[in-house]
Amino acid sequence: MNLFHKSRKLRYYSAGLFQLLAPDALFRYRLDRILAGHQDLDDVLERVNYYNKRETPFTLDTHAQRIADFRYERRGTYYLDAKSVVRYFDPACRFAYRFGDVTQVPDVPSFVKSRPIVGDNANAVLLKLNRIRHYNFIDDPQPFERKRNAVVWRGKCFHEQRRSIVRRLHDQPAMDIGQTDPKLKSQPDYRPFMSIRDQLRYKFVLSLEGKDVATNLKWILASNSLCLMPRPRFETWFMEGRLEPYRHYVPLRDDCADLEEKMDHYATHTDEALEIVANAQQHVAQFKDRRRERLVSLLVARKYFELSGQL
Repeated sequence: MNLFHKSRKLRYYSAGLFQLLAPDALFRYRLDRILAGHQDLDDVLERVNYYNKRETPFTLDTHAQRIADFRYERRGTYYLDAKSVVRYFDPACRFAYRFGDVTQVPDVPSFVKSRPIVGDNANAVLLKLNRIRHYNFIDDPQPFERKRNAVVWRGKCFHEQRRSIVRRLHDQPAMDIGQTDPKLKSQPDYRPFMSIRDQLRYKFVLSLEGKDVATNLKWILASNSLCLMPRPRFETWFMEGRLEPYRHYVPLRDDCADLEEKMDHYATHTDEALEIVANAQQHVAQFKDRRRERLVSLLVARKYFELSGQL
């Protein structure tokens, strides 16, 4: 991890732990004022109902966590992000949650970071969790036209789908693709770490899901580079399920066999590439307003507590 990421993570933990020193009563006092006058905003309510798709009352079992008993645990970033939302509510309220890369819908309504896009996923209630890892939007001053006419990808291959794609593409022309696991340096598909800044020197950036969502998708869509990826199977607070192929990204086959074909097309159809890049940036823009993000988060949680009969 380079110095920039270490510094960013240190600031995140310092701010989060400092906020834990403040009594929860101060946050509960501010709740009504934060929510007042904002519930009639259509775009806010639309997002709330997307993240929390439950529309009927439900009952929590005895394993649900009381807010008053919610304590710091091993997955620190998940805890800090969840705590920053639930502490605004009555400490007697209970909730279920699953931290980590969630790929299946829970049996009971639960706060999660990720969920499958397809099927009935209403029990998976999305919160903006593990923000420090997934919401890294950086400025990209280099225009698409001045970038290198090639595609780049870096990451680790813990799953066979990624592994097979990287093994097949790592030595192809105009493809700077490789896995970065230092334990696998002897393999021909190994490539050294490359910063986000350096990756954004390329016109095309490949996005590949891992266990759940692709971590690099957010910063790619915020940049002036063009995102190429197979259709996503999982989604988070970033609403990957609302991304449209050929509007926000260039779709690839699941095995990325058409990657070269798609690169060749958009390298010579710059106007089409720029339109997709602009649409992607517009999608990203809605996540940059901190007050709006807090408002949506609190309304998602309030809907959860109301439907569970606790408010």
